[in-house]
Amino acid sequence: MFERFTKDARDVVKGAYAYVEGSGGGGQCVEPEHLLLALLDREGSRGSFALVALGLDERRESVREALGEARRRAGLTQAETDALAGLGIDVEEIVARVEEAHGVGALAGDRKGKGRWSGRVSFGRGAKEVLERSLRVALAQRDRHIGDEHLLLALTLRPGVPAEVLADHGVTYESLVRVLYGSGGEAKAG
Repeated sequence: MFERFTKDARDVVKGAYAYVEGSGGGGQCVEPEHLLLALLDREGSRGSFALVALGLDERRESVREALGEARRRAGLTQAETDALAGLGIDVEEIVARVEEAHGVGALAGDRKGKGRWSGRVSFGRGAKEVLERSLRVALAQRDRHIGDEHLLLALTLRPGVPAEVLADHGVTYESLVRVLYGSGGEAKAG
């Protein structure tokens, strides 16, 4: 499948690895959140064009903050947090108590201070699903390659934090398809 990836899509995957390996991402696996962070860093690609066209350029930092807050909540979406609140479970209170006892970011899964992990960084199940879905998205659009725009579209289709954060910022599958392909379904952006 990677032979179908454009340079931009490969750069997104490399960027996601960098988030995991560097101080910005934590953890041992590339997750969908890391792919979104790497997409936010892109410039001059079809995916970055679509994000700018949808007004996300000025709100990239807000997206990063929302991803960080979700990470702090152990990856729970706001919808999941609200559902738990409906059951009388205050996620923010739990996070506060855990952080009081174990330090800020304890639920984020960061491995800082827990010894060096010597294994290779791999793809988590969610990131694998995004990559597989990006292939299906490209095929559905009759594209012969998988670009960063297909990764972005796939992120909006997979339930979870990235899709929720993007939707909260006005970026949905439908809005991306409109920007990227117009109403006729043919490649338009970039």
